[in-house]
Amino acid sequence: MMRMNSSRNVRRLFLHPLWLFLALPGYVGWRLLSGMSLGPLGIAVGIAVLVAFCLFIPFSMRARSMQDRKLSDRLSWVGLTAMGFFSSLFVMTFLRDLVLLGVRPFIASEKAWLAPSAYATLLLTFLMTIVGLIIARRRPTIVKIDIPVTGLPLALHGFSIAQISDVHVGPTIKRGFVEGIVRRVNALKADMVAVTGDLVDGSVQQLSSHTAPLAALAARHGAYFVTGNHEYYSGESAWTAEIRRLGLRVLKNEHVVLKHDGASLVLAGVTDFSAHRFDLAQRSDPVAAMYGAPANAGARILLAHQPSSAAAAEQAGFDVQISGHTHGGQFWPWNLFVRFFQPFTGGLHRLKNLWVYVSRGTGYWGPPNRFGVPSEITHIRLVPAS
Repeated sequence: MMRMNSSRNVRRLFLHPLWLFLALPGYVGWRLLSGMSLGPLGIAVGIAVLVAFCLFIPFSMRARSMQDRKLSDRLSWVGLTAMGFFSSLFVMTFLRDLVLLGVRPFIASEKAWLAPSAYATLLLTFLMTIVGLIIARRRPTIVKIDIPVTGLPLALHGFSIAQISDVHVGPTIKRGFVEGIVRRVNALKADMVAVTGDLVDGSVQQLSSHTAPLAALAARHGAYFVTGNHEYYSGESAWTAEIRRLGLRVLKNEHVVLKHDGASLVLAGVTDFSAHRFDLAQRSDPVAAMYGAPANAGARILLAHQPSSAAAAEQAGFDVQISGHTHGGQFWPWNLFVRFFQPFTGGLHRLKNLWVYVSRGTGYWGPPNRFGVPSEITHIRLVPAS
């Protein structure tokens, strides 16, 4: 038994995330700093600085529990920006190595390329981080999309939905950002508003003053909310109560019937695809959400945080699913990899008889970086299928 416990302890030690924060700056320092002709002492100092910054990242994320909220937010800003910078620097360093390997047979001396390519890698990463920060903090783009629905009644032609998703109100997204979103959504004068999860990253006590502007969301048929995985990380029951207090209707494996100019539209919502990991009673269930819905409804719309709900939604008979969760990968190059983990990553997709629209997100999670993947407020219109 003692030997088994010892073996487990060794595995835990080597699989500890701390090694990642040491290995990344080690690799970057070895490949970049060694090419800058800094000498052994310069390389050692450079790697020490990189390690210190990398170790600051997990520390800054733990700073959320500090009593001093201003200091906590400042530490989070530095740590989360550093997280984005180092993730990009690692990828750019790896790409530099691939380029050097590719050009090796065609150049007389690889050494002449080392210093210029190292400085260029560092400069490009700085530029990507700065540009990504600017894009992340600017007003979300209004994305207009028409979704064709077979047999759509004339009264529902042009029925509009303003969608916001993945705002992630938290250490770097505050009240002012939320107020800007609400103003832009209300300016669309949509028939209804859909908030498709991951609204917050923190407790009600910490963030209720920053989510308060959502009470001003206005639409003919009101505003509706479904939970995302981050609500469960942040205290789902407390947030459900708070969101209801703000005047949004929370849909948990249930539906409402909207009467619009004489036609009926079923609007359903499910709990997050992973909700059962936190509470078995909240397992996501599109079939339950459709139960009892009128058979003659002109359209059946499902709000589901994760695109992974699409297969069950299609079987349940929905016409349209509106989702978020993926952030579209949020920033390059991670937008190239997210497709390996989600059935749909952004935009409009077709799954048999179901249309699935996936928002790239209205805010951002973690690093304040949106390089190559701008955020959005989505203005969806239902149109008749030709």
